[in-house]
Amino acid sequence: MPTREQVIEALRAVIDPELRRDIVELEMVRSVDIHENGVVDVMVSLTTPGCPIRSHFQTGVAQAVGGLEGVSAVNISFDVLNDNEKAALGRKLGRGSLPEGALAQVSNVICVGSGKGGVGKSSVTANLAAALAASGKSVGVLDADVWGYSQPRMMGLGAERPRVNAERKLVPLTAHDGIKVMSIGFFVEQDAAIVWRGPMLHKALQQFLEDVEWGELDYLLIDLPPGTGDVSMTLAQLLPQAKFVIVTTPQPVAQKVARRSAEMATKLKLEIAGVVENMSGFVAPDGERYPIFGEGGGQLLADELEVPLLAKVPLTMALREQSDRGVPLVFSDPDDPAAQALYQGARGLIALSPVELPVMQEPAPAAAPKPVGMSLPMA
Repeated sequence: MPTREQVIEALRAVIDPELRRDIVELEMVRSVDIHENGVVDVMVSLTTPGCPIRSHFQTGVAQAVGGLEGVSAVNISFDVLNDNEKAALGRKLGRGSLPEGALAQVSNVICVGSGKGGVGKSSVTANLAAALAASGKSVGVLDADVWGYSQPRMMGLGAERPRVNAERKLVPLTAHDGIKVMSIGFFVEQDAAIVWRGPMLHKALQQFLEDVEWGELDYLLIDLPPGTGDVSMTLAQLLPQAKFVIVTTPQPVAQKVARRSAEMATKLKLEIAGVVENMSGFVAPDGERYPIFGEGGGQLLADELEVPLLAKVPLTMALREQSDRGVPLVFSDPDDPAAQALYQGARGLIALSPVELPVMQEPAPAAAPKPVGMSLPMA
Protein backbone atom coordinates (compact mmCIF):
# COMPACT_ATOMS: atom_id res chain seq x y z
CA MET A 1 0.00 0.00 0.00
CA PRO A 2 1.58 3.35 -1.00
CA THR A 3 1.90 6.22 1.43
CA ARG A 4 0.45 9.66 0.75
CA GLU A 5 3.99 10.98 0.20
CA GLN A 6 4.59 8.33 -2.48
CA VAL A 7 1.36 9.27 -4.27
CA ILE A 8 2.27 12.96 -4.17
CA GLU A 9 5.73 12.21 -5.52
CA ALA A 10 4.24 10.15 -8.37
CA LEU A 11 1.94 13.03 -9.25
CA ARG A 12 4.97 15.24 -9.94
CA ALA A 13 5.19 13.45 -13.29
CA VAL A 14 1.88 14.98 -14.42
CA ILE A 15 2.56 18.27 -16.22
CA ASP A 16 0.14 21.06 -17.04
CA PRO A 17 0.68 21.36 -20.83
CA GLU A 18 0.26 25.15 -20.83
CA LEU A 19 1.90 26.22 -17.57
CA ARG A 20 4.65 23.59 -18.16
CA ARG A 21 4.98 22.69 -14.48
CA ASP A 22 3.83 19.67 -12.50
CA ILE A 23 0.47 19.71 -10.76
CA VAL A 24 2.06 19.31 -7.31
CA GLU A 25 4.21 22.41 -7.74
CA LEU A 26 1.18 24.25 -9.08
CA GLU A 27 -0.79 23.20 -5.96
CA MET A 28 -3.49 21.67 -8.15
CA VAL A 29 -3.67 18.47 -6.08
CA ARG A 30 -6.60 19.25 -3.79
CA SER A 31 -6.75 15.96 -1.88
CA VAL A 32 -5.40 12.39 -1.78
CA ASP A 33 -7.26 9.58 0.04
CA ILE A 34 -5.84 6.04 0.25
CA HIS A 35 -8.20 3.20 1.15
CA GLU A 36 -7.33 -0.19 2.66
CA ASN A 37 -8.42 -2.05 -0.47
CA GLY A 38 -5.77 -0.23 -2.53
CA VAL A 39 -8.13 2.32 -4.08
CA VAL A 40 -6.69 5.85 -4.26
CA ASP A 41 -8.93 8.91 -4.62
CA VAL A 42 -7.28 12.03 -6.08
CA MET A 43 -8.95 15.40 -6.52
CA VAL A 44 -7.33 17.86 -8.96
CA SER A 45 -8.17 21.55 -9.14
CA LEU A 46 -8.51 22.98 -12.63
CA THR A 47 -7.84 26.61 -13.54
CA THR A 48 -11.15 27.04 -15.36
CA PRO A 49 -14.55 25.27 -15.54
CA GLY A 50 -14.93 23.03 -18.56
CA CYS A 51 -11.15 22.93 -18.96
CA PRO A 52 -10.35 21.46 -22.42
CA ILE A 53 -7.40 19.52 -20.95
CA ARG A 54 -9.40 17.77 -18.23
CA SER A 55 -8.92 14.41 -19.98
CA HIS A 56 -5.16 15.09 -20.13
CA PHE A 57 -5.02 15.30 -16.34
CA GLN A 58 -7.33 12.31 -15.91
CA THR A 59 -5.08 10.12 -18.03
CA GLY A 60 -1.87 11.43 -16.46
CA VAL A 61 -3.04 10.96 -12.86
CA ALA A 62 -4.35 7.47 -13.61
CA GLN A 63 -1.03 6.43 -15.14
CA ALA A 64 1.14 8.03 -12.46
CA VAL A 65 -0.73 6.70 -9.43
CA GLY A 66 -1.85 3.43 -11.00
CA GLY A 67 1.78 2.44 -11.50
CA LEU A 68 2.50 2.42 -7.76
CA GLU A 69 2.77 -0.94 -6.00
CA GLY A 70 -0.35 -1.88 -4.08
CA VAL A 71 -2.74 0.42 -5.98
CA SER A 72 -5.78 -1.49 -7.20
CA ALA A 73 -7.73 1.45 -8.71
CA VAL A 74 -7.57 5.22 -9.06
CA ASN A 75 -10.62 7.47 -8.75
CA ILE A 76 -10.09 10.99 -10.09
CA SER A 77 -12.36 13.95 -9.43
CA PHE A 78 -12.07 17.65 -10.23
CA ASP A 79 -12.93 21.01 -8.80
CA VAL A 80 -11.95 24.55 -9.86
CA LEU A 81 -9.53 27.00 -8.27
CA ASN A 82 -11.36 29.98 -6.82
CA ASP A 83 -10.45 33.53 -7.82
CA ASN A 84 -8.11 34.03 -4.85
CA GLU A 85 -6.31 30.77 -5.56
CA LYS A 86 -5.92 31.63 -9.24
CA ALA A 87 -4.61 35.07 -8.36
CA ALA A 88 -2.10 33.54 -5.91
CA LEU A 89 -0.96 31.04 -8.54
CA GLY A 90 -0.59 33.84 -11.10
CA ARG A 91 1.62 35.78 -8.68
CA LYS A 92 3.68 32.66 -7.97
CA LEU A 93 4.30 32.17 -11.69
CA GLY A 94 4.92 35.88 -12.34
CA ARG A 95 1.91 36.14 -14.63
CA GLY A 96 -0.95 38.62 -14.69
CA SER A 97 -3.42 35.86 -15.54
CA LEU A 98 -3.54 32.13 -16.10
CA PRO A 99 -4.09 30.59 -19.55
CA GLU A 100 -7.51 29.10 -20.08
CA GLY A 101 -6.85 26.36 -22.57
CA ALA A 102 -5.96 28.34 -25.73
CA LEU A 103 -2.92 26.15 -26.43
CA ALA A 104 -4.13 23.07 -24.61
CA GLN A 105 -5.10 21.32 -27.83
CA VAL A 106 -2.00 22.25 -29.84
CA SER A 107 0.18 19.17 -30.20
CA ASN A 108 3.35 20.68 -31.68
CA VAL A 109 4.71 24.23 -31.64
CA ILE A 110 7.40 24.94 -34.26
CA CYS A 111 9.29 28.25 -34.14
CA VAL A 112 10.82 29.17 -37.51
CA GLY A 113 13.75 31.54 -37.10
CA SER A 114 16.89 32.82 -38.74
CA GLY A 115 19.99 34.67 -37.69
CA LYS A 116 19.44 37.45 -40.21
CA GLY A 117 16.74 38.93 -42.40
CA GLY A 118 16.34 38.33 -46.11
CA VAL A 119 16.75 34.55 -46.12
CA GLY A 120 13.09 33.81 -46.93
CA LYS A 121 12.03 32.68 -43.46
CA SER A 122 8.44 33.90 -43.85
CA SER A 123 7.90 32.26 -47.22
CA VAL A 124 9.34 29.03 -45.82
CA THR A 125 6.95 29.27 -42.86
CA ALA A 126 3.91 29.87 -45.06
CA ASN A 127 4.74 27.01 -47.41
CA LEU A 128 5.64 24.57 -44.62
CA ALA A 129 2.23 25.34 -43.11
CA ALA A 130 0.58 24.74 -46.49
CA ALA A 131 2.49 21.49 -47.01
CA LEU A 132 1.49 20.25 -43.55
CA ALA A 133 -2.14 21.15 -44.27
CA ALA A 134 -1.97 19.37 -47.63
CA SER A 135 -0.65 16.32 -45.74
CA GLY A 136 -3.84 16.21 -43.71
CA LYS A 137 -2.63 18.07 -40.63
CA SER A 138 -4.51 20.84 -38.85
CA VAL A 139 -2.24 23.89 -38.88
CA GLY A 140 -2.04 27.41 -37.49
CA VAL A 141 0.44 30.20 -38.23
CA LEU A 142 1.33 32.90 -35.72
CA ASP A 143 3.11 35.84 -37.35
CA ALA A 144 5.43 36.88 -34.51
CA ASP A 145 7.65 38.93 -36.83
CA VAL A 146 6.07 42.04 -35.39
CA TRP A 147 8.20 44.53 -37.32
CA GLY A 148 8.21 42.67 -40.62
CA TYR A 149 4.80 40.98 -40.56
CA SER A 150 4.07 39.39 -43.92
CA GLN A 151 1.90 36.33 -43.31
CA PRO A 152 -1.38 38.18 -44.04
CA ARG A 153 -0.13 38.96 -47.56
CA MET A 154 1.47 35.56 -48.14
CA MET A 155 -1.72 33.79 -47.03
CA GLY A 156 -3.95 36.00 -49.17
CA LEU A 157 -5.77 37.60 -46.25
CA GLY A 158 -6.93 41.17 -46.72
CA ALA A 159 -8.03 43.86 -44.30
CA GLU A 160 -10.52 41.69 -42.40
CA ARG A 161 -10.14 41.91 -38.65
CA PRO A 162 -10.43 38.83 -36.39
CA ARG A 163 -13.69 38.65 -34.48
CA VAL A 164 -14.07 38.03 -30.76
CA ASN A 165 -16.14 35.03 -29.65
CA ALA A 166 -18.47 34.70 -26.69
CA GLU A 167 -15.55 33.64 -24.46
CA ARG A 168 -13.69 36.86 -25.30
CA LYS A 169 -11.14 35.00 -27.38
CA LEU A 170 -9.82 36.25 -30.70
CA VAL A 171 -10.78 33.92 -33.54
CA PRO A 172 -7.95 33.46 -36.10
CA LEU A 173 -8.66 34.19 -39.73
CA THR A 174 -8.69 31.15 -41.97
CA ALA A 175 -6.61 30.90 -45.14
CA HIS A 176 -6.21 28.16 -47.74
CA ASP A 177 -7.19 24.64 -46.74
CA GLY A 178 -8.24 25.75 -43.24
CA ILE A 179 -4.92 27.23 -42.06
CA LYS A 180 -5.56 29.46 -39.03
CA VAL A 181 -3.58 32.71 -39.10
CA MET A 182 -2.98 35.41 -36.50
CA SER A 183 -0.80 38.49 -37.06
CA ILE A 184 -0.30 41.97 -35.67
CA GLY A 185 -0.98 43.05 -39.24
CA PHE A 186 -4.70 42.43 -38.63
CA PHE A 187 -4.80 45.16 -35.97
CA VAL A 188 -2.93 48.04 -37.60
CA GLU A 189 -3.41 50.06 -40.76
CA GLN A 190 -2.08 48.30 -43.81
CA ASP A 191 1.73 48.51 -44.04
CA ALA A 192 1.92 50.63 -40.87
CA ALA A 193 5.22 50.53 -38.98
CA ILE A 194 5.23 48.97 -35.50
CA VAL A 195 7.36 50.96 -33.05
CA TRP A 196 7.21 49.06 -29.78
CA ARG A 197 9.61 48.34 -26.95
CA GLY A 198 10.19 44.90 -25.46
CA PRO A 199 7.48 44.91 -22.75
CA MET A 200 4.78 45.83 -25.27
CA LEU A 201 5.91 43.06 -27.59
CA HIS A 202 5.88 40.59 -24.72
CA LYS A 203 2.29 41.51 -23.84
CA ALA A 204 1.10 41.28 -27.45
CA LEU A 205 2.72 37.89 -27.99
CA GLN A 206 1.29 36.50 -24.78
CA GLN A 207 -2.15 37.60 -25.96
CA PHE A 208 -1.62 35.94 -29.33
CA LEU A 209 -0.81 32.68 -27.55
CA GLU A 210 -3.34 32.77 -24.72
CA ASP A 211 -6.21 34.98 -25.91
CA VAL A 212 -6.62 33.37 -29.34
CA GLU A 213 -8.99 30.46 -29.89
CA TRP A 214 -6.51 28.18 -31.65
CA GLY A 215 -8.58 25.04 -31.02
CA GLU A 216 -7.25 21.63 -31.99
CA LEU A 217 -4.06 21.88 -34.03
CA ASP A 218 -1.46 19.33 -34.99
CA TYR A 219 1.03 22.14 -35.64
CA LEU A 220 1.31 25.81 -34.71
CA LEU A 221 4.09 27.43 -36.76
CA ILE A 222 5.49 30.67 -35.36
CA ASP A 223 7.22 33.01 -37.80
CA LEU A 224 9.91 34.66 -35.63
CA PRO A 225 11.62 37.95 -36.38
CA PRO A 226 15.26 37.57 -37.43
CA GLY A 227 17.96 37.63 -34.80
CA THR A 228 17.98 36.79 -31.11
CA GLY A 229 16.06 39.67 -29.54
CA ASP A 230 13.12 40.17 -27.21
CA VAL A 231 10.51 38.29 -29.24
CA SER A 232 12.52 35.08 -29.47
CA MET A 233 13.31 35.13 -25.75
CA THR A 234 9.68 35.83 -24.86
CA LEU A 235 8.44 32.91 -26.94
CA ALA A 236 11.07 30.63 -25.43
CA GLN A 237 9.82 31.58 -21.97
CA LEU A 238 6.15 31.16 -22.82
CA LEU A 239 6.69 27.98 -24.88
CA PRO A 240 9.59 26.11 -23.29
CA GLN A 241 8.75 22.89 -25.13
CA ALA A 242 8.58 24.36 -28.62
CA LYS A 243 10.89 23.11 -31.35
CA PHE A 244 13.09 25.42 -33.40
CA VAL A 245 13.66 25.29 -37.17
CA ILE A 246 16.52 27.42 -38.50
CA VAL A 247 16.36 28.89 -42.01
CA THR A 248 19.62 29.82 -43.71
CA THR A 249 20.98 30.40 -47.18
CA PRO A 250 23.98 28.41 -48.46
CA GLN A 251 26.75 31.01 -48.17
CA PRO A 252 29.13 30.81 -45.20
CA VAL A 253 28.25 34.28 -43.90
CA ALA A 254 24.55 33.41 -43.54
CA GLN A 255 25.40 30.02 -42.05
CA LYS A 256 27.59 31.60 -39.36
CA VAL A 257 24.91 34.15 -38.48
CA ALA A 258 22.28 31.42 -38.32
CA ARG A 259 24.53 29.62 -35.86
CA ARG A 260 23.84 32.43 -33.39
CA SER A 261 20.13 31.64 -33.48
CA ALA A 262 21.00 28.05 -32.72
CA GLU A 263 23.08 29.18 -29.76
CA MET A 264 20.14 31.22 -28.48
CA ALA A 265 17.82 28.21 -28.79
CA THR A 266 20.32 26.06 -26.90
CA LYS A 267 20.72 28.61 -24.10
CA LEU A 268 16.94 28.87 -23.76
CA LYS A 269 16.65 25.06 -23.78
CA LEU A 270 14.64 24.92 -27.00
CA GLU A 271 15.04 21.76 -29.03
CA ILE A 272 16.38 22.38 -32.55
CA ALA A 273 14.32 20.25 -34.92
CA GLY A 274 16.35 20.87 -38.05
CA VAL A 275 17.67 23.25 -40.69
CA VAL A 276 16.09 24.46 -43.94
CA GLU A 277 18.48 25.74 -46.59
CA ASN A 278 16.67 28.31 -48.74
CA MET A 279 17.81 29.75 -52.09
CA SER A 280 19.91 26.64 -52.70
CA GLY A 281 20.44 27.34 -56.36
CA PHE A 282 18.74 28.56 -59.51
CA VAL A 283 17.95 26.26 -62.41
CA ALA A 284 17.76 28.13 -65.72
CA PRO A 285 15.22 27.23 -68.42
CA ASP A 286 17.98 25.40 -70.28
CA GLY A 287 18.46 23.12 -67.25
CA GLU A 288 21.77 24.52 -66.06
CA ARG A 289 22.01 25.10 -62.31
CA TYR A 290 23.61 28.24 -60.87
CA PRO A 291 24.60 28.20 -57.16
CA ILE A 292 24.09 31.95 -56.79
CA PHE A 293 24.53 31.94 -53.01
CA GLY A 294 27.17 29.27 -52.84
CA GLU A 295 26.93 25.66 -51.76
CA GLY A 296 26.62 23.58 -48.63
CA GLY A 297 25.94 26.10 -45.87
CA GLY A 298 22.76 24.41 -44.72
CA GLN A 299 24.36 20.97 -44.53
CA LEU A 300 27.38 22.35 -42.66
CA LEU A 301 25.11 24.00 -40.10
CA ALA A 302 22.99 20.85 -39.72
CA ASP A 303 26.12 18.73 -39.25
CA GLU A 304 27.53 21.15 -36.70
CA LEU A 305 24.26 21.11 -34.71
CA GLU A 306 23.79 17.36 -35.22
CA VAL A 307 20.26 17.86 -36.55
CA PRO A 308 18.71 16.91 -39.91
CA LEU A 309 18.78 19.11 -42.97
CA LEU A 310 15.03 19.12 -43.54
CA ALA A 311 15.03 20.68 -47.01
CA LYS A 312 17.12 22.42 -49.66
CA VAL A 313 14.75 24.88 -51.34
CA PRO A 314 15.89 26.15 -54.74
CA LEU A 315 15.28 29.62 -56.13
CA THR A 316 12.30 29.63 -58.44
CA MET A 317 10.31 32.46 -59.97
CA ALA A 318 7.06 30.80 -58.95
CA LEU A 319 7.96 30.79 -55.25
CA ARG A 320 8.38 34.56 -55.23
CA GLU A 321 5.37 35.22 -57.48
CA GLN A 322 2.97 33.09 -55.46
CA SER A 323 4.09 34.64 -52.19
CA ASP A 324 3.20 38.06 -53.59
CA ARG A 325 -0.14 36.74 -54.83
CA GLY A 326 -1.05 35.25 -51.48
CA VAL A 327 -1.18 31.61 -52.57
CA PRO A 328 1.47 29.25 -51.14
CA LEU A 329 3.42 27.60 -53.93
CA VAL A 330 2.75 24.10 -52.60
CA PHE A 331 -0.94 24.71 -53.37
CA SER A 332 -0.60 26.52 -56.70
CA ASP A 333 2.15 24.39 -58.26
CA PRO A 334 3.01 21.32 -56.18
CA ASP A 335 5.33 20.03 -58.92
CA ASP A 336 7.62 23.08 -58.77
CA PRO A 337 11.09 22.07 -57.44
CA ALA A 338 10.77 24.51 -54.53
CA ALA A 339 7.35 23.13 -53.63
CA GLN A 340 8.71 19.59 -53.71
CA ALA A 341 11.55 20.59 -51.38
CA LEU A 342 9.10 22.23 -48.97
CA TYR A 343 6.92 19.13 -48.98
CA GLN A 344 10.04 17.19 -48.02
CA GLY A 345 10.61 19.62 -45.14
CA ALA A 346 7.04 19.13 -43.93
CA ARG A 347 7.44 15.35 -44.05
CA GLY A 348 10.59 15.74 -41.98
CA LEU A 349 8.71 17.73 -39.35
CA ILE A 350 5.97 15.10 -39.23
CA ALA A 351 8.57 12.39 -38.73
CA LEU A 352 10.29 14.33 -35.94
CA SER A 353 7.21 15.50 -34.06
CA PRO A 354 4.84 13.55 -31.84
CA VAL A 355 1.25 13.82 -32.99
CA GLU A 356 -0.32 13.68 -29.53
CA LEU A 357 0.07 15.95 -26.54
CA PRO A 358 2.32 14.20 -24.01
CA VAL A 359 0.54 13.26 -20.78
CA MET A 360 3.57 12.91 -18.53
CA GLN A 361 6.98 14.46 -18.96
CA GLU A 362 9.82 16.12 -17.11
CA PRO A 363 9.12 19.60 -15.71
CA ALA A 364 10.18 22.44 -18.01
CA PRO A 365 11.79 25.83 -17.24
CA ALA A 366 9.89 28.52 -15.38
CA ALA A 367 7.23 30.60 -17.07
CA ALA A 368 7.80 34.08 -18.45
CA PRO A 369 7.88 37.16 -16.23
CA LYS A 370 4.70 39.18 -15.77
CA PRO A 371 4.06 41.15 -18.98
CA VAL A 372 3.44 44.86 -19.07
CA GLY A 373 2.35 47.22 -21.82
CA MET A 374 -0.66 47.72 -24.01
CA SER A 375 -3.38 45.18 -24.77
CA LEU A 376 -4.65 44.38 -28.22
CA PRO A 377 -8.19 45.54 -29.08
CA MET A 378 -10.65 42.79 -28.17
CA ALA A 379 -13.85 44.27 -29.55
